Amino acid sequence: MKILVNDPLDEKAIEMLTKEHEVDIREYKKEELLEVIENYHAVLVRGRTKIDREIIEKAKNLKVIGRAGIGVDNIDIKYAGEKGIPVVNAPTGSTYSVAELTMLHILALHRQFGVANSTTKEGKWEKKRLKGWELHGKTLGLVAVGRIGFEVASRARAFGMKVVAYDPYISQEVLDKVEGKLYNSLEKVLREADVVSIHSPLTEETYHMIGEKEFEIMKNSAFLVNCARGGIIDEKALYKALVEKKIAGAALDVFEHEPPSESPLLKLDNVHVTPHIGANTYEAQEKASTIAAEQVLKVLKGQEGDFVVNRRFLKR
Repeated sequence: MKILVNDPLDEKAIEMLTKEHEVDIREYKKEELLEVIENYHAVLVRGRTKIDREIIEKAKNLKVIGRAGIGVDNIDIKYAGEKGIPVVNAPTGSTYSVAELTMLHILALHRQFGVANSTTKEGKWEKKRLKGWELHGKTLGLVAVGRIGFEVASRARAFGMKVVAYDPYISQEVLDKVEGKLYNSLEKVLREADVVSIHSPLTEETYHMIGEKEFEIMKNSAFLVNCARGGIIDEKALYKALVEKKIAGAALDVFEHEPPSESPLLKLDNVHVTPHIGANTYEAQEKASTIAAEQVLKVLKGQEGDFVVNRRFLKR
């Protein structure tokens, strides 16, 4: 069968695929993809390529769509399911990498690392100005507790932080492992947390779930961290909250529009930013690629994938 790899994958994943199938490694733009997608039985992408309804409609022979990563907001999973095409991803590939970046941002905010680094390189010595805060004794509030959220909680506990969380899809038993508390409302978490860390997927339900109302609830001393998906935070409301000192600071690895070249958030000293690098480690890239390749190969053999994200929409 023919497999299209339309975004960069780790070499180990390419080797796995080419052992059993014919593989084309390209980076087609949408217009080009529309012309050729009917020639393929499988397509593997990362976050760059959008597999929307129009492309799926043209994919007459497609048996599976693979996403080398966690988020599938660049794929119309519902329409793919209606067409009988499973969408598989690699939810475990970047768990540790994203959790570690989240902790990096939490630590950097508390010790004003961004300003400390830049001013010292400028020849300044602003020791008195750069007084920070300890994590020990502070409360981490998780918005969603999937694999990554759980690993962040585990690391936060090692720093002596308390953990509270809001996630309507898990039970208290999950948080018992990190001595955390599960609350039945987002508001309770926002009121109590010194750090709010977002780990939910981007859906219609979570779009702009953190906005003006939520910033009014948060402590003035609280920090907000998002290494999940852009669009979950209303960035205009975040800018307003930061300027008006409704919260103390924020760290963002993701934005609603990337790159965020025109965002006023980039001009604020109490905002730390990174260019969507949560999963951008050598280890995570290899794992995400190979896991996605394994899942695609499994489906092409007529087996059911372990990580089918559109199972509820599938029509066989």
